[in-house]
Amino acid sequence: MALKSSVLLNGLFARLSRRNFSTSKTLSANMVPVRDALKQAIDEEMERDEKVFILGEEVAQYDGAYKVTRGLWKKYGDKRVVDTPITEIGFAGIAVGAAFAGLRPICEFMTFNFAMQAIDHIINSAAKTFYMSAGAVPVPIVFRGPNGAAAGVAAQHSQCFAAWYSSVPGLKVLMPYSSEDAKGLLKAAIRDPDPVVFLEDEIVYGVPFPMSDEAMSPDFVLPIGKAKVERAGDHITIVCAGKATHTALDAANELAGKGIECEVINLRSIRPLDFQTIAQSIAKTHHLITLEQGWPQSGVGAEICARVMESPSFFELDAPVWRVTGADVPMPYTRSLETLALPQRGDVVAAVAAVLGNRISEASVSQ
Repeated sequence: MALKSSVLLNGLFARLSRRNFSTSKTLSANMVPVRDALKQAIDEEMERDEKVFILGEEVAQYDGAYKVTRGLWKKYGDKRVVDTPITEIGFAGIAVGAAFAGLRPICEFMTFNFAMQAIDHIINSAAKTFYMSAGAVPVPIVFRGPNGAAAGVAAQHSQCFAAWYSSVPGLKVLMPYSSEDAKGLLKAAIRDPDPVVFLEDEIVYGVPFPMSDEAMSPDFVLPIGKAKVERAGDHITIVCAGKATHTALDAANELAGKGIECEVINLRSIRPLDFQTIAQSIAKTHHLITLEQGWPQSGVGAEICARVMESPSFFELDAPVWRVTGADVPMPYTRSLETLALPQRGDVVAAVAAVLGNRISEASVSQ
């Protein structure tokens, strides 16, 4: 009986080997939640440079409101992992002053919605000082934390600040999607000599993404200002960032079944914006949709539309650009209305149908 079982198992392993399951990228990758990728980045940079420290509400003894800083206080102590009172204007000011003095602070906001309490320090102090000092005072600081829609926390906790901050000269604005994005971009932000606003998504903190062995290395750093083509396609370009990238990829999968191949571009960096990658994609697909969870007026999509209109890319388009955004209302608390206020897969599919001249039938869109 044992011999028979051994033969069956050997045959099974042989068939699996022939089908190359063990060498597939997905199965061989390390599945890492976004919060753990962020922690890796902070831990590695604190170990690499003693000038790096983190401060914010509950980042130390409580291990962080979202457990991004789990274990760092025990490893580095009170001087480098600093719990602060609930006063954003206070600890953001301390962080900016520390950057003036040559340290590299990571300033965590429990939610970027409350960063408005510290907006004077972020804009008037951090963003402008290098310019106003004629280059004499660099400000190497990272402002990070959850941004945009959460779940059931209503209007005062669910705003997307990407467009706000990206309009300010002197700031770099990053918005990661996956775990590799989170780690590679955060390490780049910590090393950067300029102030960086790092906008994370609370909803994806616990979501595991595949990370390559290269990404798991302490030497892994992604370039700021370079977008990533998450999915190649020939028919239409979808430009997005953060959690909206998941919505875009979900819609692209559905559209692929209808014979429409979408090219999905994950911006990663809102400022500086990688317009070259967008332009190259437009030259291939000749159609463009922008997707974001923020409001439509003065949004990131509006900026991309303007750049397309002002560049040779306009002449590559076979149809007008279409924006898919959040609703132009404060975020509702009720779950059903919250869903309606955010762009969904069906909204993207319908937008693609409109831009491509209804090549997808109305019946297909409604399914």
